[in-house]
Amino acid sequence: MFSRTVTLPSPDATCALAAALAPRLRPGDVLLLQGGIGAGKTHFARCLIQTLQEVPEDVPSPTFTLVQVYDTPAGEVWHADLYRLSDPDQCVELGLLDAFETAICLIEWPDRLADLVPPGALHLEFSVTGDDSRTLTLRGCGPRGPQLLEGLA
Repeated sequence: MFSRTVTLPSPDATCALAAALAPRLRPGDVLLLQGGIGAGKTHFARCLIQTLQEVPEDVPSPTFTLVQVYDTPAGEVWHADLYRLSDPDQCVELGLLDAFETAICLIEWPDRLADLVPPGALHLEFSVTGDDSRTLTLRGCGPRGPQLLEGLA
């Protein structure tokens, strides 16, 4: 188990961290984005996805669509917002279990997964500390987490 906490003083700092992490990701990496409404989960995901795109495009929140899928040179990226789900079986119906193995997955409201959380997932917990500032705690198990975070500011 590893844990690391980062202070993000602004939305630009959040975006810079996402942009630095993006090129390290590969299919099979799962990022679980936790935190309350307005904590910065979607902003982080949007910046990460746009960094991976050859030509950055609009990245809407998947609150109503549940899942948005993007083709990138790094592989398929699944951005899911599970807020409106009430049962982990709905996550299976969306195809998330297969995506966990074949795509880069960014999952907002991952508590809805219950026991379906992949064992090597990286947990990113956003906490609001001011109008624009956030604290981000990154936790996980297995070898990929430390590899992904090594050398990140």
